[in-house]
Amino acid sequence: MSFDLSRIRSARAGGAWRFAALGAALALSGCAFTFTPPGQPAAAALPPPAAVNSATLDQYRAAVAQRIVERNPSYVLQGTPQAMLRSLVVVSFTVDRDGRVLQSAVFRTNGDDEAEATALATLRRASPLPQPPAKLLNGRGQLELFEDWLFNDNGKFQLRELASPQALTID
Repeated sequence: MSFDLSRIRSARAGGAWRFAALGAALALSGCAFTFTPPGQPAAAALPPPAAVNSATLDQYRAAVAQRIVERNPSYVLQGTPQAMLRSLVVVSFTVDRDGRVLQSAVFRTNGDDEAEATALATLRRASPLPQPPAKLLNGRGQLELFEDWLFNDNGKFQLRELASPQALTID
């Protein structure tokens, strides 16, 4: 597809509405053409959000896991998790700027009701969690996290964030 650069220049000089109309026309035509309006940095110049916060988020996740373990010592599996776990429960939860758990729910499970209840109860007992770094909070002052509870047959768990490698053989 060919472009008349004088039309593009004219559209830019003629106002933002013409620029937007030209961009929409190009998008509808299936053309792979990118415009960066004057005064705005190109997207490639900005670091991806995950790269900015990944180290801090990993540190915070480890602190949360440590708090859950500290507050629930009788439920925590010491040593190596078995090769075939009884259950894996993934919990989604939201904390506020003070570390209070605002909501929690089982995100993924194999249907083990007892393990699900244990995961949610141990999270509740650990609240309030450590205060999250301000730069991780969304516009409402909250942070959504996920954690995996890995259960052995005896009902004890390790959190994926702190888990030992699983056994390689079934005993």
